Amino acid sequence: MSGGRVEEDEERTRQRKLEEALEIKSLRRIVSAYLNYPEASEEDVKRYERSFNRLPPAHKALLSHFPLKFERLRRCISTNSYFIFNMLQAFEPPIDMSQDTDCCDDSCPDHSHDDQFCCRGEKNANDHLFSRESNVCACAVDSPKASTINKEVENGVHHDPAHRNHDQHPEEKEVTDKHSGHCVSDCNGNDCSSSHEWLEPSLQMNVPLVDVDKVRCIIRNIVRDWAAEGQKERDQCYKPILEELHSLFPDRKNESPPACLVPGAGLGRLALEISCLGFISQGNEFSYYMMICSSFILNHTQKVGEWTIYPWIHSNSNSLSDSDQLRPVSIPDIHPASAGITEGFSMCGGDFVEVYSDPSQVGLWDAVVTCFFIDTAHNIIEYIEVISRILKDGGVWINLGPLLYHFADMYGQEDEMSIEPSLEDVKRIILHYGFVFEKERTVETTYTTNPKSMMQNRYYAAFWTMRKKSTTEDPTS
Repeated sequence: MSGGRVEEDEERTRQRKLEEALEIKSLRRIVSAYLNYPEASEEDVKRYERSFNRLPPAHKALLSHFPLKFERLRRCISTNSYFIFNMLQAFEPPIDMSQDTDCCDDSCPDHSHDDQFCCRGEKNANDHLFSRESNVCACAVDSPKASTINKEVENGVHHDPAHRNHDQHPEEKEVTDKHSGHCVSDCNGNDCSSSHEWLEPSLQMNVPLVDVDKVRCIIRNIVRDWAAEGQKERDQCYKPILEELHSLFPDRKNESPPACLVPGAGLGRLALEISCLGFISQGNEFSYYMMICSSFILNHTQKVGEWTIYPWIHSNSNSLSDSDQLRPVSIPDIHPASAGITEGFSMCGGDFVEVYSDPSQVGLWDAVVTCFFIDTAHNIIEYIEVISRILKDGGVWINLGPLLYHFADMYGQEDEMSIEPSLEDVKRIILHYGFVFEKERTVETTYTTNPKSMMQNRYYAAFWTMRKKSTTEDPTS
């Protein structure tokens, strides 16, 4: 072998190791954000206490119930932490998280999946991963940089129901966070201790508070997708899409069901509902924050209402009462594995443009559904181009969402690309890529909004059905 060939091979090996190190670093940062949730939340409570203690005695007397509220907050945080640690225990990383990452120094760019994670509720992400056999939903979270992983995990981590009593009042539920060892105990003293080397404290990172805020966003997203309390919001966002699919594809019971792709699938509820309609449904998600959580809910929940979370405790603003702010939410509202999903239900981890620009995806899909997704692009034209390419001739694109461009406010990052066309421009571009409008209207909706808050952010979202022209011509020509 020539010297030049050897050098090329060595360079490819070095690049591969660097990319893997960056992936490990990014995933460790996300796992660390989850593990830092209880400590960061405790700091918030301490801050509340300091402010209360600075009040004049006469003012403190008017809020004499606040110390009890602070203790209730701590118990709610512990319950959320117990859910998080059980979720991390069930997570199967697509790469060896205990590997050394010394080759990835501070001068290397951080290719984190979630640097630009956006929680839409407030202004300010290559293989099949889920499968279905015998009415069992199995999954393994994969990475676009680890596409050889295609591992099925048996449905269910068998938690003893006695370990949790979700009917208890937060003052009565005792959950202890032993943060130094990332071990959480429930009210009966049963530990959820770590059995994974990659969860060891020595491998964790100090993460900025903005990363922990992403964890809080995930907790609110769980309500949107997997709680009875999120049904109203799901009816606003998902129901129009499901009704349109049902109308456009009346014959779904044959041997070859229509195939529907859901980019930006988040925690997976919409993709699952589409599967339950009789479609071969695949969700695609970029954010590891989302993928870790959706994997746990889809794979490892054993029954309806198995877990309790307190999603609204991290904001003291616009609360009607303490009981509203500290109210528990049971999840999931359905048992995913018993929901009646169609064989072929899957999830794919990775960047939408990277994954679905593969030649194998051309003309593969009967339908593409985008819900609160198209404005997550650096370049929305790229999204439209890929959607046009992967749809069959005569295939349909159903969209619902606003244009809250995620990268529009990246001040100080000169190289951060963001193209932000108006809705009028977006529709003109869509027509250029070979689509024709079939339906169009505006849908009023919220996104991860606390239904009992005094503030309700509402979107007037664009809803459309487009059909790709049946032509052999290149739509861009």
